[in-house]
Amino acid sequence: MTPPPPGRAAPSAPRARVPGPPARSVLLLRLLLLLWAAAASAQGHSRSGPRIFAVWKGHVGQDRVDFGQTEPHTVLFHEPGSSSVWVGGRGKVYLFDFPEGKNASVRTDCENYITLLERRSEGLLACGTNARHPSCWNLVNDTVVPLGEMRGYAPFSPDENSLVLFEGDEVYSTIRKQEYNGKIPRFRRIRGESELYTSDTVMQNPQFIKATIVHQDQAYDDKIYYFFREDNPDKNPEAPLNVSRVAQLCRGDQGGESSLSVSKWNTFLKAMLVCSDAATNKNFNRLQDVFLLPDPSGQWRDTRVYGVFSNPWNYSAVCVYSLGDIDKVFRTSSLKGYHSSLPNPRPGKCLPDQQPIPTETFQVADRHPEVAQRVEPMGPLKTPLFHSKYHYQKVVVHRMQASHGETYHVLYLTTDRGTIHKVVEPGEQEHSFIFNIMEIQPFRRRVSLRAWTLRTEYGVGPRKLYVSSQWEVSQVPLDLCEVYGGGCHGCLMSRDPYCGWDQGRCVSIYSSQRSVLQSINPVEPHKECPNPKPDKAPLQKVSLAPNSRYYLSCPMESRHATYSWRHKENVEQSCEPGHQSPNCILFIENLTAQQYGHYFCEAQEGSYFREAQHWQLLPEDGIMAEHLLGHACALAASLWLGVLPTLTLGLLVH
Repeated sequence: MTPPPPGRAAPSAPRARVPGPPARSVLLLRLLLLLWAAAASAQGHSRSGPRIFAVWKGHVGQDRVDFGQTEPHTVLFHEPGSSSVWVGGRGKVYLFDFPEGKNASVRTDCENYITLLERRSEGLLACGTNARHPSCWNLVNDTVVPLGEMRGYAPFSPDENSLVLFEGDEVYSTIRKQEYNGKIPRFRRIRGESELYTSDTVMQNPQFIKATIVHQDQAYDDKIYYFFREDNPDKNPEAPLNVSRVAQLCRGDQGGESSLSVSKWNTFLKAMLVCSDAATNKNFNRLQDVFLLPDPSGQWRDTRVYGVFSNPWNYSAVCVYSLGDIDKVFRTSSLKGYHSSLPNPRPGKCLPDQQPIPTETFQVADRHPEVAQRVEPMGPLKTPLFHSKYHYQKVVVHRMQASHGETYHVLYLTTDRGTIHKVVEPGEQEHSFIFNIMEIQPFRRRVSLRAWTLRTEYGVGPRKLYVSSQWEVSQVPLDLCEVYGGGCHGCLMSRDPYCGWDQGRCVSIYSSQRSVLQSINPVEPHKECPNPKPDKAPLQKVSLAPNSRYYLSCPMESRHATYSWRHKENVEQSCEPGHQSPNCILFIENLTAQQYGHYFCEAQEGSYFREAQHWQLLPEDGIMAEHLLGHACALAASLWLGVLPTLTLGLLVH
């Protein structure tokens, strides 16, 4: 008997069996297959999920580097124009230069969790908890220059929610300065013309997500926008616990005229971020992460704001806003709960020549900090870009140009399963085709992802995604083209804008010196291939005794395809797109004369049809089989009874 290729069988290697096994093993086997199918259907969900799954293995020392110790909290910093990445850990800052394979580290104090790495004119600024005495150091070449205790640059504990924003000589922070006082979180200017902080009543237990400075048409009109979620003031039992917000401040805010407003931000306003799908009645209220994608022509109003939201069931959605829409809401909306005429200047307005905000304007905004109008997603339907049953946590976006010149936005989203989803969005507004290309496991084992950063600059080598776990840091290429099988058809069916077909291989558009074959047809990309039909699967043969039991296992490379086992003209087994088991299994319980012959595993994905496997089951000499298998009867029966409960327990736990 010729066994199938290694790794093709599941849950155990296909093999002939002696007739008449114990009835209990048959029941256990059927239970195992039912559990396998149930686990797959519980996890999977058709085409909103990733099309394929890939494990990025890389090369030790070149693509993956071990810390040498457990790092429960890490922060990454990639300097534009370089091919190295800095990692802040516990009492140590690592420098990994992947192309050179060189690694170095500098030590700080032991009970010091690095929470901030930022390039400043004096060197690389590193700040950490320092045994609950937040302090900073400058890293210059191979030396560490202590800067002493610096409150507001690092939290007292690495688990605290913290956000620090640098702009020239100005520093903004959400970190409290006193460990046991000032329990109410505030957004502060801790370095600049004057120190300012938000009033204690304008936010309710905020969790800060992202902050940015936007340079507008007039310098005095420059804004600080920060995104956060807070407790919902609506205590209705049916209301969501959290509300997602965006707040604005004038960068040139000088404080107020009265003693109550002189040290406070006088231009604070906040608005609700809406992320809901009216068609499916799904609401996503909990903001998880934000990424800002600047407009390539420099128009600040066209900056895209990608927000990742979740709901109480840990389903996720991605909503996209524009800074122009956010700015318009703050400039034109009335104030929630305020029914009188707005004072002049209106709340939130930036004044030229560093004029102080009048006391009346501050008082109205301080009592009514929320605008009535809500910020809705871009597009005519005001709906999410997409939503998913996966729980997304972080997002980064890369704007890229494919080989044929079309622009795409590629989203990378981390999940709570320790994986990354790669989702493509056409850059042209008239297109609405969103496609989940793949799920990437960036480490050899599935672990929680601690931190990550994106490198997309031209001229410094391939574009990479740097990801850290508590044990190691990995650099993952954005153009993982080698994972796509199926020849030209499989390459183009991936819809991966980084990849194309050239000289018989699926290659990166960045590695090819000429234009490669890519399809701009999102529905039937495989039809662009020169050969109208994909290659047939090679024939594999196996000899089996009558009345044997046997598995045929077909790897399900695409989670968007329906895989079917066909024998003669009959479909013996079908695995739908929601089936996320790695294989489509056909179990032949009792091999009869009619069941010998050819078996085809066929994958159907839209109009794309592919023959994935071709097996021929041949009859084995009955007398020879009985003689050879008679000695193995007792051993085979005991093996079934011993192995199947273990596999069943494993699937139940899964």
